[in-house]
Order: sequence, then structure tokens, then C-alpha cells
Amino acid sequence: MKALSLIITLLLSVTLAQAQENPKGKTITVTIENIKNNKGNVLLALHTENTFMKGKGIKNAQSKIVDGKITVTFKNVESGTYAVMALHDENENDQMDFEDNGMPKESYGISNNPASYGPPQFASAKFELKSEDLDINIMF
Repeated sequence: MKALSLIITLLLSVTLAQAQENPKGKTITVTIENIKNNKGNVLLALHTENTFMKGKGIKNAQSKIVDGKITVTFKNVESGTYAVMALHDENENDQMDFEDNGMPKESYGISNNPASYGPPQFASAKFELKSEDLDINIMF
């Protein structure tokens, strides 16, 4: 009985070790290099079409700014179609602030860096995550 218990324990240990060595999904690394100052944080959200512009993403992160630059990595992301939104939250209130005329007070950007004259659109920000890790650069 002790031998069987030992064998089961060893098998579970090997299985868990392999699971930790082979993470599920791919990695998306986002870099922003043109942040106007080091105040506050940059908030980032990884979105599907269903979550885009509707609140939190399927994965969310924040980063302190160092020398006008941040790099954030979303890990274990399944293959699919996504968009990344980023906000320079200068006053650290965890939301975008607006002028009286409705224009954003804080810098923001989305994947693919499309020029836009209205709210961001998923169609212009989307990208495919397939079989390899992905690096994305966003401009504010």
C-alpha cells in the first residue's frame, strides 16, 4: 500500500511539473515608448470583440512608467482575435478623464495604432494570436 501511495505521489509530481513547464496559451508583450511623463500608471486591457469598449478586458494589467516607457506581458493567452487598449492614468483614479467637451484628458492608445476621429473600433484594433508569441507596440 505504501508503495502504491508513493507511485501515485511521484506520478502527480511529474504531471504537475510538466504542466508548469508547458504553460497554456501564448504570450502577448505590449510596449509603449512615447509616454509624455512618468506620472501615474498605464492601465492595459486585453479584449475580445465581446468585451471591447464595455469595461474590463479578459486580462488586465497596470505598470509604473520609467523614463516614458512601459512593457507589460499578458501570459497564457489562447489563440484568437484580440485588441489591446492602454490608458495613461496620470491621476491614478483607474479611469479615463474627459474635458467638458467630451475629449479625453489623458493619453490612450489601441493595438495597430489606427488614426481615429471617434471612439476606438474593434475592427481597426484587432489582431490574430496564432501559434507564436506576439510583440505589440502602442503609440499614445
